[in-house]
Amino acid sequence: MQKAAARDKRGCFLFELDNVKIADIIFECRQCQDWSRIVRRKMVIIILCILAVPLILLAVWALMSPGKIRTYKESDSISGKFVMDINGAPNGFFINGKNKDNPVLLLVSSGPGTDDYVFTDKYKDMKLEDDFTVVYWDYRYMGIAYNNNADADSITLENLLNDTEAVTEYLKERFNKDKIYIMGFSGGSKIALMEVQRHPENYYAYIGMAQCVTDSEENDTVMYNFMKDVFESRGDKRNLAKLENVVTHLDSGNIKCNDWYEYVNLLHEAGGGTIKDKSEFEGITWPIITAKCYTLKEKIGYVKGMKMYRKTKLAEELHNFDYRKTITELEVPAFFISGEYDYNCPWELVRDYCELINAPQKHFYKIQGAAHSPLWENPKDTCRALREIKENTING
Repeated sequence: MQKAAARDKRGCFLFELDNVKIADIIFECRQCQDWSRIVRRKMVIIILCILAVPLILLAVWALMSPGKIRTYKESDSISGKFVMDINGAPNGFFINGKNKDNPVLLLVSSGPGTDDYVFTDKYKDMKLEDDFTVVYWDYRYMGIAYNNNADADSITLENLLNDTEAVTEYLKERFNKDKIYIMGFSGGSKIALMEVQRHPENYYAYIGMAQCVTDSEENDTVMYNFMKDVFESRGDKRNLAKLENVVTHLDSGNIKCNDWYEYVNLLHEAGGGTIKDKSEFEGITWPIITAKCYTLKEKIGYVKGMKMYRKTKLAEELHNFDYRKTITELEVPAFFISGEYDYNCPWELVRDYCELINAPQKHFYKIQGAAHSPLWENPKDTCRALREIKENTING
């Protein structure tokens, strides 16, 4: 490559390079610069794509969340979704009915703090609105009534009972009814049952779907025995070990649960949770994510409200209960509906409670093929039971 060398005036060596070699070097340098620019350009594109993916997913999720509910062709039908003030706090409502002359059924949501219209949105073959004007109620600051200024301190048992009475009076006036039906679902059955005891004059009948009876050791024991039998029959040593890690074996022979949320998660694994044979994600989380009845903002509020309710005074007040001791008589007919695989609120305890309670009429319905949510898991049999309840009590 070196052709000649000489010293300049400063004594430095001068090299004369072959012209061809110089051109090659210049060409290679330019290639490197071009390649560097290409790499930088590709990196920018990759970074933009990475940033764009969550934005695209968010946009798709928003399009999947129009916030629309069921509507009907019948001229006397009703479909409504709104938030209104009840006793100084926002409350949410979904109302579905094919004939406004039908009796009103107030569904007191589960949790408390969990909106249940999500299941009506998902399970399209549930047609309770054929026989009732169905009112799905979101308590103060939950579900579609959630906002960032929620007053969590106001979420107490006394306020919720007063709200139930106020909602009942509103529905009676709006639909021109002397009485309505009230159905408490799961955790909502605690509030509904107490309200019927306080104000029986407002209701044709009390309906407990997945009725909470007690949170005593007996409840934990029935759940434990069910899960243990299922896991042993499957040879599921992993979940058996998890089960043993969250319970204490008492000297009485009963079981005490030490971690309720893990206990319920295991119950879902055993097939006795919210929806039979579905995990908590499949049975609850995914329906919320994909529901069309909520907007994107409402879905976020749904989750925030649900978490908030777990830390309220209400949550504390609803612990340590046994209605077999505290509510043994009602002045209205009492009906109980449970899935045959419901071990969240064990159906055996609900059946026994129905036998114990003193009421003008009473009956226990065990719904085949269902776990904790019989209205949506087996809507045909559950709606038939509710239709029978209506026919036997509407003139009472």
